[in-house]
Amino acid sequence: MTEPLTVNGRRYHRPHRPVVVVCIDGSEDAYHERAVADGRMPFLERMLGDGGDLRADCTMPSFTNPNNLSIATGVPPSVHGICGNYFYDTATGTEVMMNDPELLRAPTLFAEFSQRGAKVAVITAKDKLRRLLGSGLKDGICFSAEKADQATEAENGIGKVLERTGMELPSVYSAGLSELVMAAGADILDKDRPDLMYLSLTDYIQHKHAPGSPVANDFYAMLDHWFERIDALGAVLVVTADHGMNAKADADGAARVVHLQDVLDARLAPGAARVVLPITDPYTVHHGALGSYATVHLPKAADRSALASELAQLDGVDEVLTREAACARFELPGDRIGDLVVIAERNTVLGTTPARHDISGFKEPLRSHGGLTEQRVPFLVNAPVTGLPDGHRLRNFDAYWIGTAIAAGQPLTAA
Repeated sequence: MTEPLTVNGRRYHRPHRPVVVVCIDGSEDAYHERAVADGRMPFLERMLGDGGDLRADCTMPSFTNPNNLSIATGVPPSVHGICGNYFYDTATGTEVMMNDPELLRAPTLFAEFSQRGAKVAVITAKDKLRRLLGSGLKDGICFSAEKADQATEAENGIGKVLERTGMELPSVYSAGLSELVMAAGADILDKDRPDLMYLSLTDYIQHKHAPGSPVANDFYAMLDHWFERIDALGAVLVVTADHGMNAKADADGAARVVHLQDVLDARLAPGAARVVLPITDPYTVHHGALGSYATVHLPKAADRSALASELAQLDGVDEVLTREAACARFELPGDRIGDLVVIAERNTVLGTTPARHDISGFKEPLRSHGGLTEQRVPFLVNAPVTGLPDGHRLRNFDAYWIGTAIAAGQPLTAA
């Protein structure tokens, strides 16, 4: 592969040196800004003095799966089809986790580059993303830190991950899971020199600890060490996030929750409407399946406009959009969302009924994401970013478009 490659309608250059994109799950500007101010990220401070210190928008909803797949494909959910961690399939009447490659409607950059001879490595913290991100990958490396002890050459393109990094398998609910991703990424970059690398972390720390807190600063200091190592190995480094994070509690630490299923059951009839929370995934210790975005499937006879107006008046609700309006504004696949999309305010989450959300064991006040207030994310590059087209809205899924252009020594072409 020597010529530029077009993937999902966007043009990418063949890099002359490795391009490493790190997705810090759940990161917002304040995390690295506070860590830098507290002297915990000296390399990043130097890097941003010489490189690109930008901000971008993530896709909506501001959840993990839609944004990781947008970064991987370079396009929004309306094209790749992954619009949540979870959705309700009206055709089959079943609730489906969005982790099956068959649900993906567009090829990833990793698959397309690898099929043209490029070396690709993809490492995720959680195994739920591995199959989606590795879909179509040819002769590449793809494994999760969660199951690093099970990685093999035959299945994942690499074995003995823990031996290579000198680490033990960490808990899925720990900062160590992200650290293993970074350590393995640096090791592979050093020894295998992939053309494209993707390192996707976990937001366990961000769900539990606010920017500037000792635990958060320790986490970002760890990242700073690995950023410096990746930079020293000669890669173009792009650091972004899949979504931000905010406190979802009142001044006393009590969670602020709007239970939409209870509201609709009282307004219509029990079970007449179905509230779907696309934040739902196997890792509920992070968030209790409570996020700031929900979709609602209504019975055919329901007055959508009237219900939208009523829900918009609820304390804690920011906006309510019809399916058509949500698809147009947020670039969503209309067949995979409900009749209405409900978005909560900054410090509020949406739930179904109290019995379905057990957060009694949480030691810290609830922190979560999904709404418009978690859409702004960092976009940090270890090289200057020049030539962005006038009026271009920078998105987290521009990471490889920009990174490959820098690595090829080429100007940015039309996005």
